[in-house]
Amino acid sequence: MAIRTILHYPDPRLREQGQPITEIDDRIRALIDDVAETMYAAPGVGLAATQIGEAVALFVIDVADEDEPSDLKVFINPEIVAKSGKACIREGCLSFPGVSEEVDRAAEVTVRAQDRDGKPFELKADGLLAIAIQHEHDHLQGKLMIDHLGLIKRRIVHRQMTKNG
Repeated sequence: MAIRTILHYPDPRLREQGQPITEIDDRIRALIDDVAETMYAAPGVGLAATQIGEAVALFVIDVADEDEPSDLKVFINPEIVAKSGKACIREGCLSFPGVSEEVDRAAEVTVRAQDRDGKPFELKADGLLAIAIQHEHDHLQGKLMIDHLGLIKRRIVHRQMTKNG
């Protein structure tokens, strides 16, 4: 396992789409471990492989509170198959350090994916887990938090990130 460098906006690699994973082998399991270790070290609640420059369709999430045991969830080749309700919550992103903005999302999602062993699963989620799934799934589509903002806020965040970068 290794802590990898998280790409920061406006790095163009953040716009790359995660390609489907056809074989879950030791290389992919090592990548999962790196993504998880990098997320925990940041610290964050989710991280997509695309955020560390690996253009494959996988992300990890752990929304357990600090006083709870870790609850790492691995999503390989995820597909959001249902959305319902509305939620607006202040989101941050490890690729946008120091930035948090209100983002409109679905309140509940159902996602189909594979776990670290390639076993298919379906998960219905709400609350922070649903928000994190949508956020990380966006990364795999090359869509970033800034894309959910209005024009003025998008320009402000862009200037802030390019000035600090």
